[in-house]
Amino acid sequence: MPCRIPESRLESVKTNNDQILAEELYQEFGAPLLRHALRSTGGDLQWAEDVVQETLLRAWRNAGNLRRERGLLWAWLLTVARRVIIDDRRRRGVRPQETEPPDADAVPSPDGADRALEAMIVSEALRQLSPEHREAIEQTYLRDRTIGEAAEILGVPPGTVKSRLYYGIRALRGILKEKGVAS
Repeated sequence: MPCRIPESRLESVKTNNDQILAEELYQEFGAPLLRHALRSTGGDLQWAEDVVQETLLRAWRNAGNLRRERGLLWAWLLTVARRVIIDDRRRRGVRPQETEPPDADAVPSPDGADRALEAMIVSEALRQLSPEHREAIEQTYLRDRTIGEAAEILGVPPGTVKSRLYYGIRALRGILKEKGVAS
């Protein structure tokens, strides 16, 4: 890309004011640099504008060190823009995406109502079981006893407790399925 800033102007800028160089760099390279940044950022105009602004800011900061040859300015600007984009991508990869905090009223908070309702439904379903099946389930599941301990308390062999558990759980599932609680 040819530089339209006259050589004589570049030299006077070099010795005078770095601000003039930054303004002329923006006039000369702002639009092509924005097009390049748009392609490199996937069409994100805001990000591309930020890249151009940061690139030209770095050019202004380093105006005293810039080589004022025609092709070197454009190459330097492209290199800086590429590095700004790479740095931005790395930063975005490390930092989580910002989101708006949820409305406190919209976030459900557990109040125990669901759990209480489930307990009532299961309790009602247990009452519908035969006393033998209900006792086997209560001793093993609700009181956290082993098959042997439940057999000793109920005064039946362990195999009988296992059988009552199997048929009791099966009947309990059927009752809960009728109520639309279990699938």
